[in-house]
Amino acid sequence: MPLIHRGHNAWGSQEVNMNKVMLTAVAVALGASAAQAATMDDVKSKGYVVCGVTGGVPGFSAPDASNNWSGLEVDYCKAMAAAIFDDPSKVRYTPLTSTERFAALSSGQVDVLSRTTTWTMSRDTTLGVVFTGTMFYDGQGFMVRKADKIASAKDLSGAAICIESGTTTELNAADFFAANKLEYKPIVFVSQDETVKAFEDGRCDVYTTDSSALAAERSKFAKPEDYAILPEIISKEPLGPAVRAGDDTWMKFSRWVYYAIVNAEELGVTKANVEEMKKSENPEIKRLLGVEGDFGTPLGLDKEWAYKILKHVGNYGDMYEAHVGPKTPIGLERGLNALWKDGGIQYAPPIR
Repeated sequence: MPLIHRGHNAWGSQEVNMNKVMLTAVAVALGASAAQAATMDDVKSKGYVVCGVTGGVPGFSAPDASNNWSGLEVDYCKAMAAAIFDDPSKVRYTPLTSTERFAALSSGQVDVLSRTTTWTMSRDTTLGVVFTGTMFYDGQGFMVRKADKIASAKDLSGAAICIESGTTTELNAADFFAANKLEYKPIVFVSQDETVKAFEDGRCDVYTTDSSALAAERSKFAKPEDYAILPEIISKEPLGPAVRAGDDTWMKFSRWVYYAIVNAEELGVTKANVEEMKKSENPEIKRLLGVEGDFGTPLGLDKEWAYKILKHVGNYGDMYEAHVGPKTPIGLERGLNALWKDGGIQYAPPIR
């Protein structure tokens, strides 16, 4: 009897414990569900998206004299606003330095971070943020004065190098010089503007950052032709937007904004032809533009969410060519940022 009695108590205890586990799981699920809807609900309630951007990198995110922002990364934020509000102007831009950006995102100061930020393992796993896609595949390079007649990064032994703190640039430079057994003198600044100004003023021999940013900054110099970008690319820099971890709905929305603009380019749907394309018989185009199916509801949107992005902002190719392409002062070929079918690696899962 005592054994049976103890067994009965043990089973009863297990039953109570199981009930507690189930109740806890339900509570967690309900809490998670509420958290997951938080950012989208908050954005809709206040009527705009708060976007963390770089202070001023031409082609990526920069304001004009009237504080109108433009650039590839700015267009991503406009695409988010277009999908939610049918209005790409419903964005407020918050310039952030490299050292400020992740704290601003984690604290809720911004809803999305869209500012030349490299997706790395440590950032993805330790900062409480989630990267949603790669808007621009880049790599770190070096810019020098042509008058110094430096042909290769391997000729930089002993050089004073301007570097922005709190960036992968700083770490990559240390790796490169150590691996090649070269000495160098890092001169570190808090902001990108300070770093570029120091290089212009001759406080260092070399400026290093992502090669796209080198081209962008060079375009602003009084005599861009006096500067050369060395041929070596010393790192992989997948630059993309990030959102706070723990908000599944907002993360998936952010990710599918990026996928929608890439899919649209692949399908030939542009800002110029999107109205005509609504008449297409192609099932993929019908799903993209909300003519067939409803892929917006799970994200808290209507079925024309992607159509609104394309109507107001355009596809990935539209954005690239407008801000950083060969016909702009930045003058960047598509390269890795071409679609997968055109020799690049821009690729998006299907909408279906």
